[in-house]
Amino acid sequence: MADVSHTRGDMASHPDVSEMRDRYDRMLGGRDVTLLDGPVFLLGLYCAVSPWILHYTTSQPALVTHNLIMGIAIGLLALGFTRAPERMYGLSWAFCAMGVWMIIAPWIVGDSPDAGVVVNNIIIGALAVVLGLMCAGTVVRSTTRS
Repeated sequence: MADVSHTRGDMASHPDVSEMRDRYDRMLGGRDVTLLDGPVFLLGLYCAVSPWILHYTTSQPALVTHNLIMGIAIGLLALGFTRAPERMYGLSWAFCAMGVWMIIAPWIVGDSPDAGVVVNNIIIGALAVVLGLMCAGTVVRSTTRS
């Protein structure tokens, strides 16, 4: 039987360390994947609090709830990207769809939104689409390398 014990904290002596490193690199697709998690989380955080920043809580109550829920969903998606990237980066395209929804939501969910509300959601949606495409591109690059 092989001795698979190793000292706690020292992975260099682990018998499968090279295989684990290769799998980790393949799943994460390099450092650029992890660099996207922070901006995605910050976008979700801003989306959730934007109704209070732009003071449209009384004029657009439906959009307040909408942006809060969408912001929480984006933030949870970012945490999923960080926690389980090998399973979550397939949802990059869903993140793009969320961005498109954020762009059109003021007219569907809102009630005669003013220019500030519309511009805010368009910027959030456009950033979500761009970040989603970057995540998806990273996933495609990492799967073609392996």
